[in-house]
Amino acid sequence: MPDFTPFLVSGLALAATYVLSAVGIVVLYRASGVVNFAQGAVGALAAFISWSIVERGGPESLSWLAGVTVATLVSLAYGRLIAPRLVSTDPITRAVATLSFALILLGFMGYLWGEGPRRLRLPTDTMSFELLGVRVTLTRAIAFGLGVSVTAIVMLFLAHSRMGLQMRALASNRELSAMLGVRVFRIDGWAWVISGVLAGVSGVLLADLQRLSGQTLTFAVIPAIAAAVIGRFASLPATVAGALAIGVCEALLTPVPVIGPFRSATPFIFAVGAMLWMQRKPVFVYR
Repeated sequence: MPDFTPFLVSGLALAATYVLSAVGIVVLYRASGVVNFAQGAVGALAAFISWSIVERGGPESLSWLAGVTVATLVSLAYGRLIAPRLVSTDPITRAVATLSFALILLGFMGYLWGEGPRRLRLPTDTMSFELLGVRVTLTRAIAFGLGVSVTAIVMLFLAHSRMGLQMRALASNRELSAMLGVRVFRIDGWAWVISGVLAGVSGVLLADLQRLSGQTLTFAVIPAIAAAVIGRFASLPATVAGALAIGVCEALLTPVPVIGPFRSATPFIFAVGAMLWMQRKPVFVYR
């Protein structure tokens, strides 16, 4: 019987990065109605920018800031230049447009950096402490702490700030909100900014926790989308719970010989299960 404790600890850190991406996806969807399949690719771009600066001898703190800034600007550019031109189309078209954007970014990263094995090392990798008899790096602890704190901050922001209330109004009815004076274009822009920041942070963390690969980080959006599906693209607590469950299950399946090689299917299983649960119909019993 394998010892699952180390995999549980590592799974919580990995799940926290899914939480960050999923929260960004939900916030953006609630404000603009766009399912952003480019979230992972934007995060991958942030990681590559950070890695390139460090490789050239630049300061590490500046490299992280630069990576997240570029991710934010790229996300905002899409939200300002492309998304408004698709606002009158159906949701599937808007989602496919973000998928196309992700593939463009993936091709761009492949052209500039290739797919060679890399790792974005953070200074916190060398700092650790013991938890349940397992050595936990400070990077993993920071990832988990960020996932929890960011979720709490976003929930408070949506519930109590003026802009958060406007985002919630847009999620209910965009046309009516615009008639009542909500500046839709401005709120959309801020939603893309929040999405870009969270994508950049999660991309940098994933490049350290897993590996720096354009394909790996781009397709890390799949667990985040699955978590958003569990939360119906509306409930942040359900989204966070889904992301944590997906990340932990993926990690716990790793040492199981028969199932381990197929652990990447975990997000699909969770998403399909959630959709079947949502579509269930009450059973009437006639007496």
